[in-house]
Amino acid sequence: MRKLFAFLSVFPTLKDLMWEIDWSDIISTVEFNHSGELLATGDKGGRVVIFQQEQENKIQSHSRGEYNVYSTFQSHEPEFDYLKSLEIEEKINKIRWLPQKNAAQFLLSTNDKTIKLWKISERDKRPEGYNLKEEDGRYRDPTTVTTLRVPVFRPMDLMVEASPRRIFANAHTYHINSISINSDYETYLSADDLRINLWHLEITDRSFNIVDIKPANMEELTEVITAAEFHPNSCNTFVYSSSKGTIRLCDMRASALCDRHSKLFEEPEDPSNRSFFSEIISSISDVKFSHSGRYMMTRDYLSVKIWDLNMENRPVETYQVHEYLRSKLCSLYENDCIFDKFECCWNGSDSVVMTGSYNNFFRMFDRNTKRDITLEASRENNKPRTVLKPRKVCASGKRKKDEISVDSLDFNKKILHTAWHPKENIIAVATTNNLYIFQDKVN
Repeated sequence: MRKLFAFLSVFPTLKDLMWEIDWSDIISTVEFNHSGELLATGDKGGRVVIFQQEQENKIQSHSRGEYNVYSTFQSHEPEFDYLKSLEIEEKINKIRWLPQKNAAQFLLSTNDKTIKLWKISERDKRPEGYNLKEEDGRYRDPTTVTTLRVPVFRPMDLMVEASPRRIFANAHTYHINSISINSDYETYLSADDLRINLWHLEITDRSFNIVDIKPANMEELTEVITAAEFHPNSCNTFVYSSSKGTIRLCDMRASALCDRHSKLFEEPEDPSNRSFFSEIISSISDVKFSHSGRYMMTRDYLSVKIWDLNMENRPVETYQVHEYLRSKLCSLYENDCIFDKFECCWNGSDSVVMTGSYNNFFRMFDRNTKRDITLEASRENNKPRTVLKPRKVCASGKRKKDEISVDSLDFNKKILHTAWHPKENIIAVATTNNLYIFQDKVN
């Protein structure tokens, strides 16, 4: 890997850390908008925090790209399903930005059951000089108005407002794991464990069920949907992955209900690696199309695979994320870590892929040079522009000076959520309740 990444910022800051960290502060999703100027995070407390990139400072070039908090709002509240006697968590499962069409920004956020469309807008002027209202908002008696005034706009401190424009509810029996906006920018899909629904962004009271894998008898259930995404250019095509390690590509032109897939991507299992845990670790936790739309990337427990959409029988590239954990699967099963759902992302040119691991490590794989690197998100390296040192894990045998033993890895520290700026080499990684932002080293 030729790229060197340097520390840019971490949230919360040390000043904020004086307050005790709560369960609700754990970050559950990270997403850049289409320009990369805004970065949104969702947490288990149902909050969305948006960070804005500072405009490049021509005098101090080193201040390029820094992000600061732009807006914070409560997206979802805890609810209770009285019919099923179930609590519905407020945790934000996914955030997806819509392309900007005017001065305002729009994003979709979802918890387990309800999707909301939010409008994020700025106000830096306020009207004054109403005829029928006092400045404090009280209404005047119309009979006391003797002259007409023309209201004027006066400058005020910048205010960022988040308002819910649409609420899409009551369409999912099971927990929503994915939302994906179509390239027509008018429709989007939402997926739960057994069904995928297609929505129109303007219509909240109905959606079309496009995939339903629920068997008539639930005892015959063998797999669930783990992720789904629309193709970036072809508005009729989407994929969904399953807990059995398969990816199905569907074409909505073929039929209204896409139960019959157009393509099935599946790699034959290596018999020498067969074990009790094979099915668990082959479950796909994330699927992402490349920006070009030619490839897709899938993440299972131990590896990242790149698939060419024209070749179904095996991936064109496979990258081992933490193969050294294969011998630890038994203990990872006992502490439930084997069920962790790691996400993955592409860089802007589709030449590098990134995904998280344990011990606050994250991995990058260069598709051209076939080199890879392990980096660590840590507060120890949080001086601005500090270059991250590559880390190495020693699987067995004698450990070298800078290597870390597999046995000393902290499985409570994990990076599940990562995002890459669409145009620059700026990355965001979430470690439990901290958001780290790194950028490539600029001389």
